Amino acid sequence: MEGKHSPVNKLFFICFAWLVAATLPFYSPAYVLLSITSILMYVTLTVSWTIFCGPTGYISLATATFFGIGIYCAALLGSSLPAPAVVLCGGLAGLAFGVLVGLICLRLSGFYFAVFTFGLSELVRHSVLWWEHNVSGTVGRWVTGTSITQAFYSLLVIASLSILAAYLIRRSIYGMALKAIGESEEAAEHAGINVVVYRIAFFAISSFFMGMAGAAMAAKFTYIDPNSAFNPLISFTPVLMSLFGGIERDYGPILGAFILTFISEVLLSRFPYFYTLIYGIIFVVVILFMPRGLAGLLGSGHQHKFMDH
Repeated sequence: MEGKHSPVNKLFFICFAWLVAATLPFYSPAYVLLSITSILMYVTLTVSWTIFCGPTGYISLATATFFGIGIYCAALLGSSLPAPAVVLCGGLAGLAFGVLVGLICLRLSGFYFAVFTFGLSELVRHSVLWWEHNVSGTVGRWVTGTSITQAFYSLLVIASLSILAAYLIRRSIYGMALKAIGESEEAAEHAGINVVVYRIAFFAISSFFMGMAGAAMAAKFTYIDPNSAFNPLISFTPVLMSLFGGIERDYGPILGAFILTFISEVLLSRFPYFYTLIYGIIFVVVILFMPRGLAGLLGSGHQHKFMDH
């Protein structure tokens, strides 16, 4: 059994899966490539959300803000910069705004933090809508300079980087500090942890990946407006996917993002009028009967538990 689960075998499997994914554009139909791109987007958003919110227990509902900022960066810069530079600019814009949000809500936690971040997301959406109505004279803009294939490869790289970052952070002293903050901020401060710096830094890091995901995914939308770019559902979906997959396990958020994105694609195509109802029922059933998520059922032992050493 040790050989079956050895690090070498795991690394081989990961590399093989990555190579298979990288060759998809050569033989997959366009709709399959589009679906896989959506899955990679949600994997990135969900994993990056767990970087900060997983160990600390904070529930951020500002994902749509950073995602939308990335989309608008692509819309504004796509025609003048190469795709990699646009994606990086989207990430940096998300990171900068993440630092600002972290500074603003330093004293908030729990329910207040969740409400504030969601309210902030709505404020940004309506502010951009007001600006386009009253200043630019138009609502929405075209996204140029990228294709679905470019978006796929960009998101494959971004998703891989976000997974690697989450894995390394969880097993580092920084991950231990974040978990200590989640258990008791006061005790963490007495232990010498700079709670303010950690909260801002890792919230901004998660925002960086969200911004890059938005910039890379803009190609799918072609034409964007504030309501589509800052869609409130984008704020709630990573939370649901993390809980569905199992936030305590390394692979839980990835599993949740993959399965729920696939389910949502099927439901939208076959049951468009009952999509949200069925989606909600599935989630309620999982929460009631599988509180540790799918990964809690699939995993055994403790070697994969969040922050385990």
